[in-house]
Amino acid sequence: MKYNQLSITQAQELLKKKEATSLDLTKDCLEAINTLEPKLNAFVTVFKVEAEAAAKLADKNLKSGIWTFASHPLAGIPIALKDNFSTAGMKTTASSKVLDNFYPPYDSTVVKKLKEAGAIILGKTNMDAWAHGSSTETSDYGSTKNPYDVGRLAGGSSGGSAAAVSSHEVIAAIGSETAGSIRQPASWCGVVGMKPTYGRVSRYGVVAMGSSLDSPGPMTKTVADSALLLSVIAGLDPKDATTSPNPVPNYLQELAQTSISGLRIGIPKEYFLKDAQPGINNLIIEASKQLEKAGAKLIEISLLDPKYSIADYTIIQRAEVSSNLARYTGVRYGGGRELLGAEAKRRIMLGTYALSSGYYDAYYKKGEAVRQLLKDDFSRVFESVDLILAPTTPTTSLPVGASADSAMFGELADVLVEASSLAGLTGINIPVGFVGGLPVGMQLIGRHFAESTVLAVAHAYEQSVNWKDNH
Repeated sequence: MKYNQLSITQAQELLKKKEATSLDLTKDCLEAINTLEPKLNAFVTVFKVEAEAAAKLADKNLKSGIWTFASHPLAGIPIALKDNFSTAGMKTTASSKVLDNFYPPYDSTVVKKLKEAGAIILGKTNMDAWAHGSSTETSDYGSTKNPYDVGRLAGGSSGGSAAAVSSHEVIAAIGSETAGSIRQPASWCGVVGMKPTYGRVSRYGVVAMGSSLDSPGPMTKTVADSALLLSVIAGLDPKDATTSPNPVPNYLQELAQTSISGLRIGIPKEYFLKDAQPGINNLIIEASKQLEKAGAKLIEISLLDPKYSIADYTIIQRAEVSSNLARYTGVRYGGGRELLGAEAKRRIMLGTYALSSGYYDAYYKKGEAVRQLLKDDFSRVFESVDLILAPTTPTTSLPVGASADSAMFGELADVLVEASSLAGLTGINIPVGFVGGLPVGMQLIGRHFAESTVLAVAHAYEQSVNWKDNH
């Protein structure tokens, strides 16, 4: 096995035993990127020189004892970042030509925490431009392809991060989710994707899409790796007033300490869509039975039909996009607004209309009222269950070009995850098998700040079965 194929925890074991160096890990990843990028297009920018220099420094600090894995929990681990996270002096584009030559003067809080933990930043991954989409086909740098079939999509908007992890171009990556942008591409590419509670991870320095929704999170090969990454990037940030003061647990440590015996897992009948791709619903039901064998109790529940979240998300997200993209005028930085893509223009126009005088009450205000109904519905269900289990997406990865003729492609692809995002809940995608040779993901949704429980149940499933055998 080459070093780039390792998980974070596996790589750490080799580093601790001095059986590998950070430079070894980094070079193997860079070699994989060089080999696979012509087919996958998962990266916008690769920091080869900077990454190798950082890896050499990490090796020096580990050897001298300046760094330990207690003080630097990600020491020497190569990681990729979705290209909407600001990196000081390093190109950050949000996959839009508007920011083609933008070099931020500061690091986002997530990047700052990763660097302080000793991580090696390999590069910036491709995404739907401004995070507008669920395919990466709106990227101004071309779409990212699925490692399982390059004729199919990686998903989005964190498609580049998902594909990079799935293809072992990197050991782990960071994405961001507004409504499915971590979990959906994780499902399509067969990786773990964690969407934290809104406010659990700082948005400071992240190119804003939907400010009341955006949630940075890890995309990894294992649940344990997501737990470790989340422990590093979570927490209160004085630069982001929406972050929570709740203490950050050691999520990785809690994996081994949390029993799932007796946990009540709700199965919402409305999320097993009648028109879902054949095979997906059955695969999720079979996966849920593994948790039942481990001691969890499965309970059938009823939630509001997820179709209502499509209309609600469309109004709220477009309105926030209209506000957030207003700053890109080309006056202070970046290019002019003529460089905005067609999808960005559509969202700006619809959002501006929803916020305009005479229509605000009819659309945006009503959208926020419906959002509260969705939150209340989840609160009602969480009185009788600890977690919710459902398919992550209604289909496996779709063919390249599938989004071209569908103005609502993203909303339809994300229909099963939008409601929980609107409610600010935490959730995770874990791979459970294949339909037609393509990965299928199962999502677990938890209460606000129930990341430990979500991770523990996901880990229990992961440990009980080799999902790659489920063809």
